[in-house]
Amino acid sequence: MNPHPPVTPDTSKAVTPQALREQYESGATVDELVTASGLSYGTVLNRLHDAGTVMRTSWQTRRMQQNPQARRRLAARLRTLYEQHGATLTELATAAGETRRGARRLLIEAGGTVRTSQQTLRMRAAARAAERHKVALSLRTRYEAGATVPELAREHSYSVATVYRLLHQAGTRMRPQHKHGPARDTRERP
Repeated sequence: MNPHPPVTPDTSKAVTPQALREQYESGATVDELVTASGLSYGTVLNRLHDAGTVMRTSWQTRRMQQNPQARRRLAARLRTLYEQHGATLTELATAAGETRRGARRLLIEAGGTVRTSQQTLRMRAAARAAERHKVALSLRTRYEAGATVPELAREHSYSVATVYRLLHQAGTRMRPQHKHGPARDTRERP
């Protein structure tokens, strides 16, 4: 299903360089021009060159033949994943069913700017820190409502030390520790 009409040699209009150029610029590939014209691959390339044709790369041809609206939507979705969610090019490639290079191209087409690896690491570290701060504030709220550190550790599958550290990071005012063992006899023994 080629959306571009093939070049047909006819006697009134020979396969001129200009005719080949018009077909090529409307989206036909060199292979399609070779098949339709009956000329050799080299002859078609030479005639396109003689007509001053600016040649496309294979990916430009594929992009031209794809549904442009669907491509723009995909590129916009990838840009959102990349910029707002910190996705990597590898993750974008997986989401788009493309190669890393193809995903990068789509990102740039959507107006995105490619980050360095260090920028991605910093972005992800900041996101983890923000999430950890939310957890710390949640723990603080529960602790100030009366929950104990061991209870919080069990509920969240954290160690007691981690809960103390998160409570400290959240600026929690700690309750005095209680001794939970048997009462000590404070009298002096003879």
